[in-house]
Amino acid sequence: MAELIRTAKDGSIGFGDYTLAEKSKLSDFAFMGDVYKVKTFKELTKLEKNEIFVYESEPGTSVEGLKCKNNIVSFNVEGDGNTQITLGLEDDTEYKVSVGGNDIGKMATNIGGKLILAVDLVPGEPQEVVIERI
Repeated sequence: MAELIRTAKDGSIGFGDYTLAEKSKLSDFAFMGDVYKVKTFKELTKLEKNEIFVYESEPGTSVEGLKCKNNIVSFNVEGDGNTQITLGLEDDTEYKVSVGGNDIGKMATNIGGKLILAVDLVPGEPQEVVIERI
């Protein structure tokens, strides 16, 4: 993947590259009135929107089709192995979460609005993640 942040015709974005050996970053990426910043490599991927935390994974991941609409956040994520994903959502709120089409139940954010989930990833096999506010 050559681009650290990518846009799609459907209004979604993609970002990150878990195959990079060295840390790469891109700042000031403007899209639909917002400014994005990404840092990514094999050990970490992080996305900020308007200087606010959106996404982080350890180890790094590649994300495609990130959409935030009508109380639903969805994206496809690809990586290598057991991965912890942290999302910046609404404070103290409950969400229904599914990964790869499997319902993994309800999860709640903390006071800082962070939702943390673990996903087992295989290179070349993206998993769809859907998070819906209840």
